[in-house]
Amino acid sequence: MRAAPRRAWDTLRDATTASPARFAVGVYIILISIFTLLLSLPAATTTGQRTPFADALFTAISSVCVTGLSTVDMAAHWSAFGHVVIYIGVNVGALGVLTLASILGLVISKRLGLRAKLIAASDSNPLRAHGGPVNEGQTVRLGDVGSLLATVALSTLAIELVLAVLMYPSLVVGGISPLRALWEAPYYAAMSFTNTGFSPNPGGLTPFQHDYFFLTVMMAGVFLGSIGFPVIFTVLRQRWHVRRWSLHAKLTVITTVLLFIVGALIFLLLEFDNPKTFGGRDAWDTVYQSFFLSAMTRSGGFSVVDVSSLHGSSLIVGSMLMFVGGGSASTAGGIKVTTLAVLALAVWSEAKGRPSVQAFGRRIPSDVQRVALSVVAWGATLVAVSTITIAQFTKAPVADVLFDVISAFATVGLSSGLTDSLHDPGKYVLAATMLFGRVGTVTLAAAVAATSRKQLYSLPVERPIVG
Repeated sequence: MRAAPRRAWDTLRDATTASPARFAVGVYIILISIFTLLLSLPAATTTGQRTPFADALFTAISSVCVTGLSTVDMAAHWSAFGHVVIYIGVNVGALGVLTLASILGLVISKRLGLRAKLIAASDSNPLRAHGGPVNEGQTVRLGDVGSLLATVALSTLAIELVLAVLMYPSLVVGGISPLRALWEAPYYAAMSFTNTGFSPNPGGLTPFQHDYFFLTVMMAGVFLGSIGFPVIFTVLRQRWHVRRWSLHAKLTVITTVLLFIVGALIFLLLEFDNPKTFGGRDAWDTVYQSFFLSAMTRSGGFSVVDVSSLHGSSLIVGSMLMFVGGGSASTAGGIKVTTLAVLALAVWSEAKGRPSVQAFGRRIPSDVQRVALSVVAWGATLVAVSTITIAQFTKAPVADVLFDVISAFATVGLSSGLTDSLHDPGKYVLAATMLFGRVGTVTLAAAVAATSRKQLYSLPVERPIVG
């Protein structure tokens, strides 16, 4: 009687171990289908009417992919049930399908087998989706996966709980009733830590634009979510012994802080005289909001100022920051800060005439550099195709289209105002961009190439002229 379930489990296990990348894509599609069905129910809306399929699908993908873009008014359209569905979808997407599956397996079996550890290691380190030897310094050792999974679950719960407790007084002071604030506090906490950016109340963050404590707590949540679980894991183990941090942790933290500061200074320079954004604010508020905007364009998705009122130059800077995104194995999207760091180090090493790429006393192998180039190439191609397609559908300004497309690809959630006015074809294209951006260009490439054969011979070398 137990043979059939056993065969079904073996089939699922073989599918996951044979191609974790394809398994991840498949599970994401299943989850999106489930949440689309739930959001299509009449109970999910305040009016009791069914949400159009395109809007339900778009919101489901935006939730599971922790993006934050929306084609409907989030506060007015969805009922309490709908917001609960979105809240659950965001947290499931943030943990990551493979990590969540590994945690469930750990709870059920009380241990992790070798295959489960390999699957979990693949989620925490995208390089493990590729064949070939795996270096010891690649983010996490195989024996550390059990501890990493515990860190993922406990840190998510603890961080969101602390954020909610800190946010609650500000919500009450801001005019939210104490009872409703009990719901909005964990909602905002989840949306900040997961880098999603949905807001449950009308007006978004407008009532809290001068509550610097509330906004600072939100930025802290976005930062913790964007640096990635492997970095949190490293910091918890090594504390503040920076020299003992892995190269991945060092590059992630340094690049994240650098982009945060540089982005804020550029926004301050470009927008200080714009009466629609920072021009009417005092000096302190202008500086603070520049840093807040810099943090949110990295992947947070919240906004105090009207993004559509930014200068075109600021939209370009915001697009660049969004395209980079946050850390690997994090709730943020984009090509990831480590990808940018590796490419920058490669360019610097080439300019210095060094035979290899080095950082902090470590040599970065050539396969990591090839992966970085692949991520940028696939990401740029996806953004270009989506931008051209939506621009053709809408005839909207290319700058606005590019901004929203990169926001979707990098799962940021900021919008120039274009997303609200999209027709169904444009919604489907932008929804697909969100899905591809969240699953990851490297994961998609690995899924497509999972059946490729190894080449057991080498061809003669010939150098083309480059540059």
